[in-house]
Amino acid sequence: MGRFVSNFTNRLDAKGRVSIPAPFRAVLARDGFEGLYVHPALDAPALDAGGNALLGEIDALLSTMAPYSDERDQLSTALFGTSEILKVDSEGRVILTETVKTHAGIGDAVTFVGLGQKFQLWEPERFRVHLEAARAKVRDLKRGLGVRASDGRVTQNSLPGVKEQ
Repeated sequence: MGRFVSNFTNRLDAKGRVSIPAPFRAVLARDGFEGLYVHPALDAPALDAGGNALLGEIDALLSTMAPYSDERDQLSTALFGTSEILKVDSEGRVILTETVKTHAGIGDAVTFVGLGQKFQLWEPERFRVHLEAARAKVRDLKRGLGVRASDGRVTQNSLPGVKEQ
């Protein structure tokens, strides 16, 4: 199965529809899910979205918890109880409901952000701020990484594709 990668910003049309980026539609088609599964992200003003792979990750997480436990019920409520399955039309568009738009603060545009097995939908400016914060954290992480050389010295390690600023 493919992965959701990159980010794309699309405008909502006059009818409130937004086109799912073609690369994301291709991954969803290979995944075999009918529609688009969406739920409010647990830790961000965004929406988590995907298909069978995302549902599989949720099921795997829930299976690690005791059946009928409060924790499992609470997580199930947060993920399944607030989720929606959006219909994708023949042109690859979905209509975002007012509920999901309100959670993410989405107005007339949405940024689709690939995260591997899932993607997120963000209000574009909120995503820009989130991305800058993520880059800052990665720079700090990079500075903290060290690798032992064969002679025992600790050397600076680099994360692929991350440049110091």
